[in-house]
Amino acid sequence: MSNNVSLAIPQFGGPEVLTAVNRPIPSPSEEQVLIQVKAAGVNPIDAKTRAGLGWAAEHNQDKLPWVPGYDVAGVVVANGTNESKFDVGDRVAGMIGFPTEGGGYSQYVVADAGLLSTVPPSVPMVDAAALPLAGLTAWQALEHAQLRADDKVLILAGAGGVGHLAVQLAVRTGANVYATASPSNHDFLRQLDAKPVDYHQTHWATAHGEFDVLIDLVGGETGIDALASLRTGGRVVTVPTNTRDMITSAATERGLKATGMLVEPNTWQTQRLLDMLYQGDLRIDIAAVYPLAEAAQAHVALEEGHTRGKRVLEMPSA
Repeated sequence: MSNNVSLAIPQFGGPEVLTAVNRPIPSPSEEQVLIQVKAAGVNPIDAKTRAGLGWAAEHNQDKLPWVPGYDVAGVVVANGTNESKFDVGDRVAGMIGFPTEGGGYSQYVVADAGLLSTVPPSVPMVDAAALPLAGLTAWQALEHAQLRADDKVLILAGAGGVGHLAVQLAVRTGANVYATASPSNHDFLRQLDAKPVDYHQTHWATAHGEFDVLIDLVGGETGIDALASLRTGGRVVTVPTNTRDMITSAATERGLKATGMLVEPNTWQTQRLLDMLYQGDLRIDIAAVYPLAEAAQAHVALEEGHTRGKRVLEMPSA
């Protein structure tokens, strides 16, 4: 256990700033475990922070180099003195170091045992690493929206990382689910039992009648346009933090109930999502898997948008 290659941000900028660094393998404190990371999820917040935007960038601007990554899946290789939840050799996954620490783009990382869940036997590490942040965002957005059976819900960017999970969870709730996507992803949405909405069409927001709930995973002008889809008193949950205030105030002016949300770690929910994956009750769409050294390409693809599913980094074996 000598090498611990991580991918760090020495200064804010484009995807090309991501740099491999070799750092000592950390030691777990009392309540932590040391994980040999097998795969790490790539999320929009990683690219946003790398570009110097948002609160994680603000918090870390004087602490560079910073290692991004909040989603990890791997194997426990050492325990802290007070840690009894996991044994060495256990397969674990979770959202770690959120919102400002990060650290997931590494071969080895320490994490609080209380943030980790067990990866069921046949669930691939790549799938487990793709799930926590996106799955928790989807779950908690629907909770904030108080989504109920028979609600008619519109999910923006329904084929994306968070979106395709939100669609499936909303369908399981018994809601009547519509989702926006490019035409090339309409069949994919139909497979998930959602009705596709083509946001390229002029009156896309009002073309399918009135909705009870809007889950806004896009923000900005699209999020504003989508408010027209809601009935009076309808509920909107907006996820992108940079346009949250703009959307919630526009929604309130229209007589809508608006909430901005920030995902929170929740091991019970993460475990439930992993178990659903194991039982075949949830599918996670992996757009691409990259070796750690090619993380810059994952960031480029993420920033081009219109991605279906999730992108994941695979660690070099130690």
